[in-house]
Amino acid sequence: MDRTQTLSVAGDIGGIDAIETPHLFLVLQSHRMAAPPARIRLAGLEEMILGRGPEQRIEQPNTQCIAVRTPDPWMSSTHARMIRALNRWVIEDAGSKNGSLLSGAPLTARATLEDGDIIELGHTFFVYRHALRAAPGEPPILDLAQHPAALLGFATLSPDLERDLEKLATVARAAIPVIIEGETGTGKEVLARAVHDLSGRRGELVAVNCGALPQNLVEGELFGHRRGAFSGATEDRPGLIRAADGGTLLLDEIGELPAPAQAALLRVLEAREVLPVGATKPVPVDVRVLAATHRSLDAMVEQGSFRRDLFNRLAGYRARLPPLRERIEDLGILAASLLSRIAPAGAALPAIQPKAARALLQCFWPGNIRQLEKALSSAAALAKGSAIGLEHLPDDIRAAPAEDKNQNPAGGEEAAARNQLVAMLIEHKGNVSAIARATGKARMQVQRWLKRYGLDPERYRG
Repeated sequence: MDRTQTLSVAGDIGGIDAIETPHLFLVLQSHRMAAPPARIRLAGLEEMILGRGPEQRIEQPNTQCIAVRTPDPWMSSTHARMIRALNRWVIEDAGSKNGSLLSGAPLTARATLEDGDIIELGHTFFVYRHALRAAPGEPPILDLAQHPAALLGFATLSPDLERDLEKLATVARAAIPVIIEGETGTGKEVLARAVHDLSGRRGELVAVNCGALPQNLVEGELFGHRRGAFSGATEDRPGLIRAADGGTLLLDEIGELPAPAQAALLRVLEAREVLPVGATKPVPVDVRVLAATHRSLDAMVEQGSFRRDLFNRLAGYRARLPPLRERIEDLGILAASLLSRIAPAGAALPAIQPKAARALLQCFWPGNIRQLEKALSSAAALAKGSAIGLEHLPDDIRAAPAEDKNQNPAGGEEAAARNQLVAMLIEHKGNVSAIARATGKARMQVQRWLKRYGLDPERYRG
C-alpha cells in the first residue's frame, strides 16, 4: 500500500464524495478593511440580493434567496441581483445610484458570471467562483465574523484549503514526515512552523535553505564535521540536523539538494543517526523532517535528478499550498492581516481606494503573498496614513491585470512565461546571475528574456 497521502485530491473529502457548486465570496470592503469577509454556497438558491444595510449581515428571507447587506454608504439598499439561469448565474444592476462593475467594466445589462469574476458595488468587492468542491455536511454560509479562528496560522475562505488545513492539523500531531509543495511566496515556512508547533515536540524548528548551502560544504553544514575533516574545519561542528534533535528539521527547497547529500540524508532518515564528516562513529538523532519545495519532485524523480527512495521517505504526507491567484477570494483576509502588522500599534487599518482594491484583485501575483506584503508595505508608507490609492501601488501591479481568460493559447503561454520570470526576479531580488544559475541558462539568455518581456531587474532589487 502506498504510504503517502496528498492534500487537494479531488473527489474525496473524509470519505464523502464532494460536489462542485458555485460560491459567492464577500472579499473586502475597501473603506473598512477590518470588516470580516464571508462565503456563500449557491447550491439550492435561485436568487442573491446584494445591497446596503445598517450593519453587515447575511439574511435568508426564504429557502431559495439570500441577501447580503453591508454598511457601505456608496451602495444602494438593493444594489444588484444575481439570478440562477439553468446551470449558470447571471447578474444585473438593480437601478443603483452609483452603478456596478463586473471585472472592472460597467454592468449595463444582465451578464452571465464567469469563474473568477469580480463584482464591485460601491466600495464592496465580491468574487464569484463557478465550481468549488463542497461536502454535503458543510454549512452553506461561512461568515468570519462568527468563525474567526485560523487553522495552522492560515485564515481562509477557500473550502478546499480549509479542508486541507484541517487534515494537515491532524497529521501535524503524528511523527510522519511531510512535504509542503507550493510556489515561492505562498507561505510554506509559515505552514511548517505551525506543523511544528502542533507536533508537541520540545526541540526547536531548524529551517535550512538547501539552495543556499555552498555545494562543497553541504554535508558538513547538514551533518556536522570533526576538526580537521577538511580545509577550514578548525573546530568540531554538530551540524544543522543535530541542532534540530528533539525538534523539527525543515529542509526548504529540498529539490536543490545535490545527489551525494541526498544519499547521506536518506541514511539519516533510515538509521535515525548522523555521521559527521571526518567521524567514524555515528551519533543518534531524534528529528522530525519536513521538506518544502517550489519544484515538482515527481518530475525530478522521473528525470533521475532526485532519489526515488528519498522521496518515498520524505513523502509520508504531501501538502500543497495554492498560489494566491488560485485563492483570490482570500485577498481581503490576507491584506487585512498584512496591514495590521504594517500599521502602527493601536492604529486603525488604512482604507484602500476602490481603484487600488480592483488592481489588487486583478493582479496575477506571480510572487504570491510575499509580493502582496511588499506591495502593501510600500503603498502604506507612500500613503502616509491616508487611504491607499492606485498611485501608491508598485508599477507592475498597476499595469498588470490578471491574465485574460479569453486569450489564445499562445498568449497564455507567453503570459505564463513572463509571470514565471517576474516570480524569479522577486525571489532573487533582480539578480540576473542568480536567475541564470537557477534556470541553468546563460546570463545572456536571461537578459534576452528580460528584454523580450520588457522587465527591468533594477525595480526588483533592494
